[in-house]
Amino acid sequence: MSAVQLQAIRKTFGGTEVLKGIDIEVADREFLVFVGPSGCGKSTLLRTIAGLEGVDSGRVLIGDEDVTDLEPSHRGVAMVFQSYALYPHMSVYENIAFGLRMLKLPNEEIERRVRRAAEILQIGPLLERRPRALSGGQRQRVAIGRAIVREPKVFLFDEPLSNLDAALRVQMRLELIKLHKQLNATMIYVTHDQTEAMTMADRIVVLNHGLVEQIGSPLELYRQPRNRFVAGFIGSPKMNFLDVRVLAAEGRSIAVELPGGASLALPFDANGVRAGETLTLGIRPEHLLEQDVAGAEAAFAGEVMVIEHLGGETLLHLRLADDRTIQLKGSGESKAVEGQRITAGFAIRHVHLFAQDGGALVNTRSMAEQAAA
Repeated sequence: MSAVQLQAIRKTFGGTEVLKGIDIEVADREFLVFVGPSGCGKSTLLRTIAGLEGVDSGRVLIGDEDVTDLEPSHRGVAMVFQSYALYPHMSVYENIAFGLRMLKLPNEEIERRVRRAAEILQIGPLLERRPRALSGGQRQRVAIGRAIVREPKVFLFDEPLSNLDAALRVQMRLELIKLHKQLNATMIYVTHDQTEAMTMADRIVVLNHGLVEQIGSPLELYRQPRNRFVAGFIGSPKMNFLDVRVLAAEGRSIAVELPGGASLALPFDANGVRAGETLTLGIRPEHLLEQDVAGAEAAFAGEVMVIEHLGGETLLHLRLADDRTIQLKGSGESKAVEGQRITAGFAIRHVHLFAQDGGALVNTRSMAEQAAA
């Protein structure tokens, strides 16, 4: 078993608490991703699992063993860092084999493990080269190979793709997904890139200021964010947020005033919501319609301020009646021009509402649809 449990983990640096009682359970053979902005504690948390950082309080369990006080070499983990950290005077083979030689394994076993890792990573023809003769992607494969040969219980990745160019990052994401399936191993991965998190993870842990904001599958976090922070962090471009005034709130309906003065009744639990207060309405750019808005349940009217042509899609920046701006992700065939006034339609099922403290209100229509399914 290679499940990982983090129980009430706390860590302080220089009087600043960077991990504030973290509780996470990682299932055996799961691909779990820690994601969050810079300084949220994700790399520190990964290092506590590896044993590179001690904890002030709490426990780290791998399998059924409490490894909180064990040295990194005794935890059964292997870590791949942001920097490749390859020995420039050694061949690829010797770089991968180095850790095994320090363990004084027999040469035959070292040969078997290195060749197997090279086959998995498709770097067999590179084994005699030095790191300076490798591309960035090839060097990262060597660093991953160095982890594979240790045959660990848990693989730890600390932003391993951040030094690669955009095209190579996409390729390496696919390679890591395939590697996870091939090795059938537990992997914990740290990134600030929510696209990496969404495409690679079985589950995502969203961290912010040393706290867990939400844990769930990529689609769960995208569709049902627990609060405004998660809603704004997951998704690209980020969700549009508009402060709206509550006109009426009763039972399972909240009526709000949209920019421009129109009212809209939304199927949200009105418990604790009062007329006159301000809520935040959220709608993703991809859920706004530039065309075919006749069937939309509501709409924003705005002026096109900026157009970003991205090939397969077009990102429109609209200024609304009250000078607030929103983004609309439309077709790559968009005919919009700057200065044009357009109507951006949307379906009510795509709307999110957040209270003043940032917590998400309950969408009663979504609950009913899930119950019916």
